[in-house]
This record gives sequence, C-alpha cells and structure tokens, in this order.
Amino acid sequence: MDMSDPAALYRLLGDEARLRLMRVLSIERLNVTELTGILGIAQSGVSRHLGLLKDGGLVREEREAGYTYYRVDPSVRDPSNGHGPVWPLLESQFERMARTDSGRADDARLEEIRRLRKENFDAHRGADGTERQLVPGRSWAAWARALAHLLPPLRVADLGCGEGYLTIEASRFASHVIAIDRAADVLKRGRDLAARRKVSNVTWKRGELENLPIPDGSVDLALLSQALHHAADPALAVSEAIRVLAPGGRVLVLDLREHQQAWVRQRLGDRWLGFSREQLTGLLEDAGFTDVLVSVGAHRSGDPFTVLIASGTKPLEYPK
Repeated sequence: MDMSDPAALYRLLGDEARLRLMRVLSIERLNVTELTGILGIAQSGVSRHLGLLKDGGLVREEREAGYTYYRVDPSVRDPSNGHGPVWPLLESQFERMARTDSGRADDARLEEIRRLRKENFDAHRGADGTERQLVPGRSWAAWARALAHLLPPLRVADLGCGEGYLTIEASRFASHVIAIDRAADVLKRGRDLAARRKVSNVTWKRGELENLPIPDGSVDLALLSQALHHAADPALAVSEAIRVLAPGGRVLVLDLREHQQAWVRQRLGDRWLGFSREQLTGLLEDAGFTDVLVSVGAHRSGDPFTVLIASGTKPLEYPK
C-alpha cells in the first residue's frame, strides 16, 4: 500500500475499528490480546487491522520479553514524514471519539489493562521514568494464594460466581465451595475450568442472588465479587447472604464505587452504576451484619472504576 498516496492513506483510516485502534495505541503500547479485550473485536480482526496499519507506516511493532507490542509510529506525529497533515486530523478525530459512549468504553477498558499490569508488577518504571527493581515472579495473585495458607478450611459460597475464577481460587483454602450463578452457559464454563484444574471440592448450582439454593446457616464465608451491581434487588441479595451464613460467618463484597459510565448497562448488563461507601454500609447493616467495614480495594488515577471492599459478620445471636 503506497502511503505517499493521500487517497490510500485516508481509505486506510476511514475504518472506525482502525481509528479506535490507532487512538488507544496513541495512548499506550499494547499487545494483540490487550487490544482484543479493549476493542471487543476478534483477535483475527485486530491482527488484520494491525497488519494494514503497520504496512501503512502508521503503527510500529516492538518485541520485548517474548511479547509483541504495538504503538503509533513516532513518524506519524512528524509533519515532515510524507503523510501530510494526518496527525492533526487524527487528533481531532480522537478527541471526538473520546466523547462518545464507545470511546469512553475503550478508555475504561484501557485503564483496566493498565491496572492489571500494575497489579501484576509488569510495569517497573517509576513516575519519574527511572527503572525500579525487577523481581521475577512477584505478583498479587501469588500473594493472595500465600495469604490463603493462613485461613482455616472454610465452607464458602461464591454468589454470582461467573466463570468461576474466584471459585477456583477459593477452593484452594476452602473445605467446600458452592458456586451460584443464574446463567447456565456461564456455569458450564466454570465446571469445565474446574475439571481442567482438577478441582473436586466445588458444587455448581444455578440460582438467583435473591433466592439462593443454599440451606440456612450452612456456610462460613459468603463472597459477592462484582455481583451486586448485577442484582435486581441488592438489598435482598445481601439478606440472602446473611441467611445462608452460620452464626459468626463473614460476608466479603467486592464491587464498584458509584460511577457515571452508563455504557456498562447495555454492554455488560449492569443494573446499577456502582455503590457509594454509605450505600454498601447501609446494605450490610440493614441486613443484620455487624462489624461492617468498607474500604477502597483498587483505584488508579484516570480510571473511571474504583473497587470497594466491604465486609461484615453475622451475629452469634441472629433472629430467625
């Protein structure tokens, strides 16, 4: 493709998916897997678009530590690069796209990628640009599993378990896990994951958060991880959580702090745009939990999503 031909260049950039791709690559260097997650486009499509943009001299490929990353070629920003005044036009389009629902969704998922990188210690550069000490194998996942060694063999209910990633992690320290989700296809993926990991101490059940198929007082720990904002009635879901707990049992909630990203309703099926600290505290206390604690679990500057962690205890003397 001859990018000295303005018509060819503008045809290349006349595709919305390629413009979205160029916009996020102008912000952050990313690999194909990360781009697939951000854009919601099949990996084959992302690879095809990247190939065209690379052939056009608009995207540069870089290999590092066994990974292939892509970023906007620095020459694109240079007015003497032979592309003509393409960068000012792109910047104008990027600013317009950032104000759309699609652009805001792309930005939110990009920040999630950045958060995951940070939490897995993949970024070893300080705010001043200096290199930090690289510690191979250091990760939050490993620390979470290490802390699980300190826990007794609890009976756990993973409420709104999704595809079962947290369920599998909980099975490492639990005597038994009951995994609940309303979607049969999601539960099947969870079962398949457990089979691949050779996990045998999980019972998978289909059910609603507001009507759990679990007997009263039968578990020690109830987990609600990113589940309450999908619940039709969060108050009833929390009441069900305390019902299934044994006296002295604990609830642990991870959910989003209130936000303004309305696109999640249609794209992700969220019913609620997060909860304030006061709302989470009220939900747990109104259900009967004591020793309620709410704190920030994860936050990154510029990320529209902040994770709140809430916990509470079922009283030893709880009215039936």
